[in-house]
Amino acid sequence: MKNPHTKTYLTLLGTLLGGASVWAAAVLPTMNIPENNPQTPDKIELGRKLFYDPILSKDGTVSCSSCHQQKSGFADAGKATSSGIGGAKGERNSPGLANIGYHPSFFWDGSSPNLEQQAIGPITSPLEMGAEPSELLAKLQASANYRKAFQDVFNEPISMNTVAKALSSFERALVSSSSPFDRFRAGETAALSPAALRGYELWNSERAECWHCHNGPDLTNHQAHNIGLALEYSDQGLFKVTGLEEDKGKFITPSLRNVALTAPYMHDGSLATLRDVILHYSKGGVQHPNIDNTIQEMQFDEDNIADLTAFMESLTDLEFVQNPKFGPPR
Repeated sequence: MKNPHTKTYLTLLGTLLGGASVWAAAVLPTMNIPENNPQTPDKIELGRKLFYDPILSKDGTVSCSSCHQQKSGFADAGKATSSGIGGAKGERNSPGLANIGYHPSFFWDGSSPNLEQQAIGPITSPLEMGAEPSELLAKLQASANYRKAFQDVFNEPISMNTVAKALSSFERALVSSSSPFDRFRAGETAALSPAALRGYELWNSERAECWHCHNGPDLTNHQAHNIGLALEYSDQGLFKVTGLEEDKGKFITPSLRNVALTAPYMHDGSLATLRDVILHYSKGGVQHPNIDNTIQEMQFDEDNIADLTAFMESLTDLEFVQNPKFGPPR
């Protein structure tokens, strides 16, 4: 069976000219922006201010950016699970937010169908920001700056709905398309090192099987899989949503944009390095009853590991993680 994505990439290499902006225009899908929440510069800026403001948490100590840091691709690098108010420990690893506006569902179990709904979850979770909606709205209403900003943007009183709309608008603005791999797919063949090219070839081979789940512009199929991470899962993943036995241990395939910056990995942060991730797949995982049939023993050697690592490192978009437009407001 041939990889159908290889032809797409080769076609792009032969027909596209220019840099990452060409790749973004040609390949990134149309972003699904709700009709009742169109993107505007003022709304994005308000969402940015909220994203970095610990006022959203119950005790004023945690902001969205506490667990989603720009330098780490908007993940919480170095932490298996993030800390919330009062030192509370989260239950899942905080994923990166690059190109999150293109995703069809959110959270590791896909339980949120849109960013607006997703935004409220961390704000009100007792393990994260722990805010009580009426108290949060009172704090925002007490700020003359926020009262004016919300009135200017929405022309209505501050509500959890408008807070969610502003936050999700900023998150939709977090578009990443300038990594070496983006430039390579846009026609700049020298953008990848020889090792990364070998890793990319292995990635797309039937031996490694990586492309089955990690494909498309963000190297994710947005589907839930059990990858044999454990024989018994303390967090049952998609099963919590569906109640179906076959969904136990299944989690949404994460985007791999900026993956070299977002360690540790997996829904529980149990794999510390990219090498650990590669070795997990090389050994074929743990044979859980629901393990995906593409997870099989591969026996990667050290050269394979180095090449696959080089390829994943080519997904780092330095322009994205250093763009001041995505950083804290001045």
